[in-house]
Amino acid sequence: MLGWPADGAARTCGRESAPGMADREPGETETMASGSGDGGRPRVGFIGLGKMGAPMAGRVLQAGFPLTVHNRSRTAVDRLVAEGASPADDPAGVAAASDIVLTSLPDVPAVEAVYLGERGLVGAARAGQVFADTSTVGPDTSRQLAAALAERGAAFLDAPVSGGVAGATGGTLTIMTGGDAAAFERIGPVFAAMGQRVHHVGPTGSGTIVKLANQLLVAINMAGVAEALVLATKAGADPRAVLEVLSTSFGGSRMLERAVPLFLDRAFTAGTPVDLIRKDLGLIEGLAQELGVPLAEGAAARGVFDTASAAGHGPEDMAAVVLPLEETAAVRVVAPGS
Repeated sequence: MLGWPADGAARTCGRESAPGMADREPGETETMASGSGDGGRPRVGFIGLGKMGAPMAGRVLQAGFPLTVHNRSRTAVDRLVAEGASPADDPAGVAAASDIVLTSLPDVPAVEAVYLGERGLVGAARAGQVFADTSTVGPDTSRQLAAALAERGAAFLDAPVSGGVAGATGGTLTIMTGGDAAAFERIGPVFAAMGQRVHHVGPTGSGTIVKLANQLLVAINMAGVAEALVLATKAGADPRAVLEVLSTSFGGSRMLERAVPLFLDRAFTAGTPVDLIRKDLGLIEGLAQELGVPLAEGAAARGVFDTASAAGHGPEDMAAVVLPLEETAAVRVVAPGS
C-alpha cells in the first residue's frame, strides 16, 4: 500500500517505478478482487476515443491488458477492435466487462452523461472496481463522481493528464491523480502504460485542481509567447533567433518551444484546440470566483483566446491565438523572406 511522505509532498513515480510495478513486466499486475483477464491482468475499459483517448487506449492495449472500449462514433472503436480490443454498446457495457475503467471526455456534460446518465458507469459499478477520469473538469465534479461510486463500493480517481497528443501517443504523459492511495496503487501498471510521470497529489479533487493550475499557466504562457513573437518580429527580429535565444533565457518555457515552430511552419491544424483551452479557462474562472481568488493574468489570457475563437480559429491548435495578433500588427511570425 502507498504511504505518504512525512512532509506531505506528492507521491511520484515514473514508468519504471509505478505503483505495483516492481519485478513485473509491463501490463502485469496483481489479480483484481472483482476478476481478471488472461494471465492475471486486470480487464480494462476505456470510454472516449478522441485525440487523446484513442492513443491512450492504444497504449493500454499494447501493454497487454484485455481492453473493452466505447465511443460515441464507431470509427475509433473499430480501429481498436481491429488491434484486439472488444467493443461495448454503452458505458454500462464497459463497466460490466472491466475491473478498471478509464474515461477521456471533452467536457463536464459528457463526463456527467457517461457516469451518471442512463446506462452509465455508476449504475453498473460494482464493489472492487476502480474508475479513473482523465478529463479536465472541476473538482466538484470529481468529488460528486467519487461519492456516487463509493455508494456502490467502487473507487474513483481524478487523473487528468498533460502532454498533448504526442505524449498520449508516445506513452510519455504526466498523470496527476487525486483519490484513494490504495486505488492509485492498484491502477499503477495501467497508468504506467500511458505516462512516464505518474503522481498521486492528494485526496479526491486534487488531481483536477493541479490540472487546472497547469491549464492556467498554459493559457497565460501561450498568450504571452504569441504577443512576444509578434512584437519581436514586427520590430525586425528574426523569430528563429528569438526562439534560440529565449529558449536558454529566463523568458524560455515549454510553450515557447512548442509554439514558435508552429508559428514558423504555419501549422495550426493539429494538437490542443483553442476552444478546449477556453473551456478549461471557464472552469478555472469558476473555481477562482468560488474561492475569491483574483486572476488578472488569467482574464487577459482568456481575452486572447476568445478573440482567436471569434475569428474562427476555435478548432485549430492553441498556437493559432497568434493569428489575430498578426493581423492587427500587420506582420507574420515567419522566417525573413518567407
